[in-house]
Amino acid sequence: MLEACILATVLIGFIGIIVKQNLLMKIIAMDVMSTGAIAYYVFISSRDGLSSPIFNQETPLQYADPVPQAVILTAIVIGFSIQALMLVSAMKLAHHNPTLETNEIEDHNTP
Repeated sequence: MLEACILATVLIGFIGIIVKQNLLMKIIAMDVMSTGAIAYYVFISSRDGLSSPIFNQETPLQYADPVPQAVILTAIVIGFSIQALMLVSAMKLAHHNPTLETNEIEDHNTP
């Protein structure tokens, strides 16, 4: 059930990118899709019975791989920086155009 909700989040973000005409709504939809993709990766990589990779003398345990955690942290940082870059680009477009609707921006800027 959780997997279906996560995939629905990715799908909602993807549909928002395609359907919405406002650039800010597209940026928010891309952030929703990115959050869903990260949540799906965390959901797939989590397993029962694994512990953190800290050395323990008493009981040998199966350790969780720390690489997926590093990949997720990197994906979060890259997603945040891309979102900041898109918001700055939208601010520059808003400075030169009276609206952020993609149809009107294309009409004003096509030769």
